[in-house]
Amino acid sequence: MSSRFSWWIAVMMLSLVGACSQEGYEDLESFVRESGAGLKGKVDPLPEIRPLEHFVYQAFDIPDPFSNRKNKPGKPDRNELEPDLKRPKEALESFPLENLVMVGSLRRGNNVFGLVRAPDNSVHRVRTGNYLGQNFGLITGVSEVEIKLREITRDSGDEWSERASVLMLQTQEQKQ
Repeated sequence: MSSRFSWWIAVMMLSLVGACSQEGYEDLESFVRESGAGLKGKVDPLPEIRPLEHFVYQAFDIPDPFSNRKNKPGKPDRNELEPDLKRPKEALESFPLENLVMVGSLRRGNNVFGLVRAPDNSVHRVRTGNYLGQNFGLITGVSEVEIKLREITRDSGDEWSERASVLMLQTQEQKQ
């Protein structure tokens, strides 16, 4: 059995070697020569290159728009408006200022207190020096009709900025 098997392997190897001969490709080679004889590639000429005008930069005295202007030498890195982040938060600082409503005021001697209703319908007594809202809103003044405060927010440049806000007394007409 093994001699018969080895005989078949030998026949197969010989037929494979015979299939790889170089004979019989003349017709294919002539076809390639004839079909490619009339083809010539056309390449468009290169476009004319105009010389560029020279540009002279004359804005050397203007600050570089890509420089970090915050950290100039001689300037402290810390913004002077930065709020005290370690200070304990007051109850009304957990609500946005838009959701707080001034509903009245109290006067005790020379002191005027504002009454502020939170979104949970609790009423809080506030005075100058207290904080309101989520933007570090420091109350700078309280009158019978308004509460003035100074809010400190962080802008897109990661610096602290200050803005004045007012919480006005809500009247009966405004409630409806």
